[in-house]
Amino acid sequence: MTQQPMAQQPAPSQPTRGRAGIVVVSTQASADPTLDRTGPVIAAWLRDRGFTVGDPVVVADGGPIAETVSAELLGDARVVLTTGGTGVTPTDRTPEAVAPLIDLELPGITEEIRRRGLAGAGPTALLSRGIAGITGGGALLVTLPGSRGGVADGLDVLDGLLDHVLAQVHGEGHAPRSAS
Repeated sequence: MTQQPMAQQPAPSQPTRGRAGIVVVSTQASADPTLDRTGPVIAAWLRDRGFTVGDPVVVADGGPIAETVSAELLGDARVVLTTGGTGVTPTDRTPEAVAPLIDLELPGITEEIRRRGLAGAGPTALLSRGIAGITGGGALLVTLPGSRGGVADGLDVLDGLLDHVLAQVHGEGHAPRSAS
């Protein structure tokens, strides 16, 4: 497991929305972090949305996934995104590792990620077993696929939901809808 350095702050003109964590689950990237092609994309996306984010933490498939995600949650992350380990190989066990950390499942998020993947990449997107939900501490936890396309689909889905789900979790209610 690579260690997370000091968190990088959002741009000075943008207020922070809290801390976000990223866990990359990849046996190859754990041996050589330069092979990680999705963690930096997720980090940039979160920073662009005002979150304080450190470098992604990389663990091997079958490694201490739950412990690593738990450490991010204990560090007061409002959002934790994982990438990788959601497929069907013998070591793809990210959903099983983090499922006990989720108190309230949000299956529609990962259903939509798979639907978009099906439209773009084809039927292999349906092999993703990603899960999403709210942890006991009120953080959003989403397991994204390990492919760049799967991450792009996932971030696109989250782009339309992130503000709303965080507001809901923290009791801010529904945003008023404009009259049509």
